[in-house]
Amino acid sequence: MGLGISFIYFAIILFLAWIAGVLPFLKVFFTTVIPYVALVVFIVGVIARIIRWGRSPVPFRITTTCGQEKSLPWIRQNKLDNPSSWLGTLGRMLLEILFFRSLFRNTQAEFRGDRLVYSVDKWLWFFSLAFHWSFLIIFLRHFRFFTEPIPSFVTFLQNIDGFFQVGLPIIYITNILIVAGLLYLFLRRIFDSKVRIVSLPSDYFPLLLILGIAATGILMRYFFKTDLVAVKEFTVAILSFQSVSGDLINKLSPLFVIHFTFVCTLLIYFPMSKLMHLGGVFLSPTRNLANNNRMKRHINPWNYDVPVHTYEEYEDEFRDKMKAAGIPVEKEV
Repeated sequence: MGLGISFIYFAIILFLAWIAGVLPFLKVFFTTVIPYVALVVFIVGVIARIIRWGRSPVPFRITTTCGQEKSLPWIRQNKLDNPSSWLGTLGRMLLEILFFRSLFRNTQAEFRGDRLVYSVDKWLWFFSLAFHWSFLIIFLRHFRFFTEPIPSFVTFLQNIDGFFQVGLPIIYITNILIVAGLLYLFLRRIFDSKVRIVSLPSDYFPLLLILGIAATGILMRYFFKTDLVAVKEFTVAILSFQSVSGDLINKLSPLFVIHFTFVCTLLIYFPMSKLMHLGGVFLSPTRNLANNNRMKRHINPWNYDVPVHTYEEYEDEFRDKMKAAGIPVEKEV
C-alpha cells in the first residue's frame, strides 16, 4: 500500500515536470516560481523544527549507553560508548555522524528453522554510509554550478571522485555508490518482510525522489547532453535573485527541468519528513549528553511547586473507614 502510493506521487511529479519541460508557459513557472517557493519552505521549515526541538525540555540525562560507565577507579570506563565528559561525548557524536557507529554495531534476528539466530548486519551499514557520503560529495561538487569562480575544494573533490579515470566523461565513483546505496535501501524495504511491514509512504517516497534526482543527473551527464553553460547561468541567477530571461529558459532541456523539479520537491518535502534526522541527530539528548548522573546531580529547571497530600493527611481523612475495613493505621485517635 505504502509503495503504491509513493509510486503514484512520484509518477505525478515526473509527469508534471515532463510536461513543464515541453510547454513554454509551464517551463517558466517551474523554473522561476517553484524554486523560490521551495527555498522559502525549506529554510522556514528547517528553522521551525529546530526551534521546536530546541525548546523541548530535557530535565535529566537520558543518554543511550552500550558500555561500562565511570564508577570505581579500578573498573575501566568505556569513554566512547558511555562518556562522562564533553570530550568523550564529542567523540561519540563524531563517530555517529561521520561513520554511523551505532548502525555498524547493529544486529539482526531471524528464525532459521525453529531457532532464533542473531547475526551482524554490515550491509545495511555499508550501503547507508555509501549513500550519505556520496550524496554529500555530489552536493559539494555541484557548487561549480552555483559559484564563480569555482571553489578549490570542488576541483579537489572532482579529482578524488574521478580517480580511476574511467570513461569520457569521467565516471565518478559517487555516481555509482549513490545509486547502489539507494537501490539497496529501497529493495530492502520491499523484500525484507520485517522491514516491509513497518514501512510507510514516508519511507518509500524520499528514496524514490532522491533516486529520480540521481538518475536524471546521470542521464544528463553521460547520455543526453545538456547546455551546462545555460544551466550555470540559470542557477547563478536563481540563487542571486536575478531575473531569468526567456531565451535562457528555452535553452534548458526537458530532462534538466525534471531533475530541477525533483530537487525543488525534495527541498519542500525535507522539513516535514524523516529526512530531518540530518538536523535531529545533533539535538538528540540520547547522544549529545554525557552520562554523569552519578557524578553530578541534575535538577529539573521546569519543576514547580504542586499541592501534595501526605499519608498523614490521607489517614486523618479516612481513618474511620480504614479501621472499619480492617486496614491497619499508624496513629490511633
